Amino acid sequence: MLKASAVWTVAILGFMICCGTAACAQGAAASAEKAKAESKADAESGAAVERARPVHAYRLDFSVNELEDAKKINSRQYSLNLNADDANEIKIGTRVPIDAGQGTFQYLDVGTNIWARIEERSDGVALSVRAENSNLAVPEKGELLAERPVIRQLQIHASTLALLGKAMIVGSVDDPNSKRQFQLEVTVTKLK
Repeated sequence: MLKASAVWTVAILGFMICCGTAACAQGAAASAEKAKAESKADAESGAAVERARPVHAYRLDFSVNELEDAKKINSRQYSLNLNADDANEIKIGTRVPIDAGQGTFQYLDVGTNIWARIEERSDGVALSVRAENSNLAVPEKGELLAERPVIRQLQIHASTLALLGKAMIVGSVDDPNSKRQFQLEVTVTKLK
């Protein structure tokens, strides 16, 4: 009888341990599912907050200024609108045919190309600009136009924090063939 009672006790204990292990496993699975659902809800609410974040628009007014002896002698203006955390480009010019020999031609893009990106950050509005201006060199008086044209080019690549509503020079270069200087000026304005 004592032996039968011991067997029953061991059987009941074994049953209880098995049920407890199954309950723990089931509880762990439920906890994992709950954590997964909470993580998904957090991701969805984060996406909702991201969608709810307002998009700001900006206008960028560029001036490419040409100076000689510190006096402005020429200025060209360009403008573009863009949204925060986005980029846009202005491109204006001419495709110039160049004789590549054997009756074939290659084309070169000559003109102005301005690319800009605005990024809103906690410390201000970051501005990145790439500007390129190229033109055919005009021969000096008495010189003939060369069969192979000479192309003059200036490039400015710059990154800085924008001063909203104020004109700022983001780059300047001296022309090595003259006493001229070229400046890229930009005014960033936040639109309503």
